[in-house]
Amino acid sequence: MVIDLQPQPVQPHWYERYVQPCVAELLGTTFFVFIGCPSDINNTVGTGMLQPALANGLALGISIAVLGAISGGHFNPAVTLAASLVGELDGRMLPSYWVSQLCGAMVGAGMAKGVARSDFFEYAKGGAFRIVSSFEQIPSALGGEIILTTILILVVCMGTINGKTKTLLAPFCIGLTLAINILAGVVVSGACMNPARAFGPAVVANYWHHNWIYWTGPIIGAFIASFLVKLLLGDKTTRLFLK
Repeated sequence: MVIDLQPQPVQPHWYERYVQPCVAELLGTTFFVFIGCPSDINNTVGTGMLQPALANGLALGISIAVLGAISGGHFNPAVTLAASLVGELDGRMLPSYWVSQLCGAMVGAGMAKGVARSDFFEYAKGGAFRIVSSFEQIPSALGGEIILTTILILVVCMGTINGKTKTLLAPFCIGLTLAINILAGVVVSGACMNPARAFGPAVVANYWHHNWIYWTGPIIGAFIASFLVKLLLGDKTTRLFLK
């Protein structure tokens, strides 16, 4: 008789596997949207693009650093989709992550409304994206969201998922990428890159003008970034071909 003396891996508790990540995504998205919305609402006084860029970038970086070990630190349905496509996240968790993120976005946007001046809130539509004012702007806004989201998710995948390029500086890199994307693309599309960030303020302010752009663009960007990682940039455990 052969006795196996190897220690058996301890399976995490069901709460840590299924519930705690969703709680982390809800709280992280709440914090991110709560910081992001006032940076746009108060920007009506003319503080420039640097304020929302730094506020959103720092909020995302801090959220990832604090909560990333629990849930992966997505706080963005497009990032969650990409993580599922590259094999980092169990696809069965996708709906629960999305529900948590959307609920967190609504809570964060509601909190932002509660602390904002009513005239600023009304003028900024609660921080909802309203860059598109004519039909001619739709292609550039949609293209901007696709490109900016692709860049952001590539940084996320290469910094936190891909074994060869993982880095402890990933929260800083992701937050900085979000900030520079906002600086570069805010005039083009609003630089949302996150359906939850668009959804929460839209619900609270009841402003849905061209909201579909901020779902379609990031989702397409997630597919493009995921395919680049799976086909070209990933390590042997991630890449599909030429291993």
